[in-house]
Amino acid sequence: QVQLVESGGGLVQPGGSLRLSCAASGFTLSSYAMRWYRQAPGKEREMVALVSSGGGFTNYADSVKGRFTISRDNAKNTVYLQMNNLKPEDTAVYYCSATISGLNYWGQGTQVTVSS
Repeated sequence: QVQLVESGGGLVQPGGSLRLSCAASGFTLSSYAMRWYRQAPGKEREMVALVSSGGGFTNYADSVKGRFTISRDNAKNTVYLQMNNLKPEDTAVYYCSATISGLNYWGQGTQVTVSS
């Protein structure tokens, strides 16, 4: 079955960096675009970044452009989110997601907390 497992979250000071990973299994990762979302307490889930199946196209929410980079290693079945210059407003649970045959699949999420 489809599984997405996020890791790499944690507590970081403002201006710091984290790299999130999403390990995918149960489907052919190289055939699908992948997305990172986040959800802060009391807020709706929002898309943060998207990468095409081959990695040649990426798109970002305005709030993270220039600070976050999405990438993928299809040979390792892993998608990454490099987050630099983190701000307190980046605090959220981060999820990776795949849409396969019209169904949305989600991981369990990883908590990112940006605080001094």
